[in-house]
This record gives sequence, C-alpha cells and structure tokens, in this order.
Amino acid sequence: MAPKIALKYKIPLIFYGENEAEYGNAIKNNNSSKRDSFYYSSEEKLDDIYLGGVSAKDLMKEYNVSRSDLEAYLPVNPYDLERVGTEVHYLGYYVKWDPQECYYFSVENTDFLPNDQRTQGSFNKYSSIDDKMDWLHFYTTYVKFGIGRATYDASQEIRNGHITRDEAVRLVHRFDGEFPPQYLQENLDYMGITLDRFYEIIDNARPDHLWDKQNGEWLLKNKVK
Repeated sequence: MAPKIALKYKIPLIFYGENEAEYGNAIKNNNSSKRDSFYYSSEEKLDDIYLGGVSAKDLMKEYNVSRSDLEAYLPVNPYDLERVGTEVHYLGYYVKWDPQECYYFSVENTDFLPNDQRTQGSFNKYSSIDDKMDWLHFYTTYVKFGIGRATYDASQEIRNGHITRDEAVRLVHRFDGEFPPQYLQENLDYMGITLDRFYEIIDNARPDHLWDKQNGEWLLKNKVK
C-alpha cells in the first residue's frame, strides 16, 4: 500500500521499520538499505496474480469481487516507480533495529508520540499504535501457537540486553494471551461475523497438544518457565 500512496502523491522515499530478515528471511537481505521492489511491483496481469491461491481474475469472476476491492493487494507498475523515483528503505539499516532504542530515537528526532495506554497483550506503549487489527492478530497467534505478543516483545528485549530472562518470563505470564477488547467490535464488523462465530472459529483452531479445557476455561498445557 505504501508504494501506491507514494506514486499517487509523487513521494520519492518510503521508510519501513525493520527488514524481514529480523524474523527469518535471508540474512543477506540486511546487506542493503533498500527493500527489493520484487515485493511490491510487477508487470504481471491479473491472470498471473494469485491471492490466497486463487487468481485475481477468478476472484472477480467467481466471487463477485471488484477490481477496486483487490486494488490494495495488487502490485504497482515498476515503470511508474521509475518515473516517480520512489524507493523503499529500511530504518533498521541505518539505525540498529532495537525497538526500544528506535522508539527513543523517534521521540528525540521527530514528533512521534507513544500511545496513552499499554498495547493489549504486551507491555509497551509504542508498538501497533497505527493498526486496529494487529492486537487481535497476536491474540489469534497465541491461540494457534501458544505464544503471544508479550513473548515476541520480551524475547526481543532479552536479545537486546534490556531485560533478563526471569523478567521476561514474568512479563509473559502477566500479559501473554491477554484478550484485546478495545477494537474487537470494529474488527468483527469488518469481517462480517458475530462474537459467537469468532469464538467458534478460534476455539476450533486450538491445537490439542497445546490447550486443555478445564471448568469451561482454556489453559495452556505448558507455559514458559
């Protein structure tokens, strides 16, 4: 989406946060500040673009999806990028990707402000403040994999030397898997489902080797110690 907006307003420079190599992509990707345009531009036609395993053309034909519905998910034209000169760079190439230190850097050098409340499911006030669905995403991650936002954040803080493992474990026990009600109804309305249907879907996704139901409450069989 960012390159699309950049083309519309003739913006030549986009900054993302960290490179995906921080989370498992090829480490060699960290050798460049630029994000490969392969990720967001293509000359392919609708027939050759697949979303969720279905071609964009078939989505429009068989599921009554319009071109405007798909627009946000389609790549930009590389020639338009070249005309505007738009490039995508990673802040993590220029500033070591330490979320807490990047937060301090942003406050000191820009008008960035943290949230006025803690991110539900974790313990900081500066992550996921521009996305109403991200909190719910990490809750469903907790349901599916047994680890939530607090686990991800605490693990990063350990690696960066900000907290000890014992401190991280206490944070995980306190915040991991916290249900995020703040934007829940907006998300349900967007997805077109009821709260009962939501619970039905996520409870069916709980792996048996991770979860046990006791007295009507779902409990993790094994917690980090």
